[in-house]
Amino acid sequence: MKQDLNHGQQLSCFKLTGIAVGSTIASGAFSLSGDMAAAGAGTAAVLTGWLLCGLGMLALVICFYHLSEIRPELTGGIYSYARAGFGDYAGFNSAWGYWISNFLGNVSFATLMFAALGHFFPVFGAGNNLLSIIGASAVTWLSVLLVLRGMKAAAFINLLVTFAKLIPIFLFIMAVIFMKAFDPRIFFANFMGEDTGLPFGSQVMATTYTTAWAFIGVEGAVVISGRARNPKDAGRATVISYLCVLLIYIMISALSMGVMTRGQLAQLGNPPLADVMCQVVGPWGGNLINAGVILSLLGATLGHTIISAECAYEAAAKGSFCRIFTAAGRSGSPAAALIITGALIQLFLIIVYKSASTYQIFYTISTTMMVIPYLLTALYYWQLTGERIKTPAGGRMAAGAGVLYGLWLIYSGGPEALMTSALLYAPGTLIYIKGKREQNQLPFLRMRDKVLLTLVLSLFVVSLALLRAGLLAPF
Repeated sequence: MKQDLNHGQQLSCFKLTGIAVGSTIASGAFSLSGDMAAAGAGTAAVLTGWLLCGLGMLALVICFYHLSEIRPELTGGIYSYARAGFGDYAGFNSAWGYWISNFLGNVSFATLMFAALGHFFPVFGAGNNLLSIIGASAVTWLSVLLVLRGMKAAAFINLLVTFAKLIPIFLFIMAVIFMKAFDPRIFFANFMGEDTGLPFGSQVMATTYTTAWAFIGVEGAVVISGRARNPKDAGRATVISYLCVLLIYIMISALSMGVMTRGQLAQLGNPPLADVMCQVVGPWGGNLINAGVILSLLGATLGHTIISAECAYEAAAKGSFCRIFTAAGRSGSPAAALIITGALIQLFLIIVYKSASTYQIFYTISTTMMVIPYLLTALYYWQLTGERIKTPAGGRMAAGAGVLYGLWLIYSGGPEALMTSALLYAPGTLIYIKGKREQNQLPFLRMRDKVLLTLVLSLFVVSLALLRAGLLAPF
């Protein structure tokens, strides 16, 4: 039975912004320059990738902002918008994909966190050995326990960690600028990426998932808008978070490419920014960045734990997820959703150990799962701007740009990303059916639900066939 989770748990715009920034600035800030270089992107392609991502995410942020003002009663954001626009099953898949994306993000964070710890304690290796998995499991369940004690207290801790983890990032930016480590000759040496052998368009596409991954979490304030002290604060916090994060990312990328060549960046270990900082100030700089990575990922893990549990709770409260997800603890936190989320993170941590997967694999899958929720949100706002209701000026343009960006992400991911997402989306249908039965309702009554079900199951069958043939290797 749904319980009142808002009593004593209202969050200010400041704390909502802290959750969004804390959830967004995680592994991406410390690894994006090396990851994009390793993917074969030259300087021009990286800057173009940030331009496309910046415009695309800006359009999505505007969609979130306007929707939070036009439809403030749709708490839960990602899930609620898709459900209102395209029906129960589409709404369920949006919530399911968003939930999986967030907890897989935590799996990726855990791997990089212990890779950073490996800098200080070599016993942790690349972050995917047995000791790392044991440590990551402890961090996961600690985050669950913190949120179980109360959403407001967890948000306050997240806010403190967010400020702390920004310190090494700003020190990196200041060090490169004031120590004059940025060399324009290096910056322009591989401007068009001739040494990669990739066409410019392919180089830009290679940056797409890395840049998109870096922004996952910026919509976090909208997802937990049901806990906002003022419903309009969710939209404001989202815009503020986006602007802060974009500025930080562009500066990190541009400055890194002026310190080391693309080839050098591509060869760096995890996290790449630590080695760039070493190049600027010496070994102590690498230690500082690695410490920042650990602190950053601890905060991001907490933030994503809050967001993923809240998403599952909201979906269950509206009848899509199973009723068990609505069970709350004494503090008002979504207890069952937290425990189930923690258990699934634990399962995937075991997969990391068994398959020796790296953090890049899981952040790619996490980004893949997020594409559909983003696209459905933009499509819903596009739908509203076409109806006879009052929408802000320029809203239809923002909605159209958001839709195009969502389609671009699907295209850039390629068939393998689409097939991998089908393997994770289809099993959720069983949860949807159970949720409907608990309400004594029949699922898939509308034609649009039946068409979507057919599409999801068809892709699932094809993906299984590719998996068995060894043509698809998600992990």
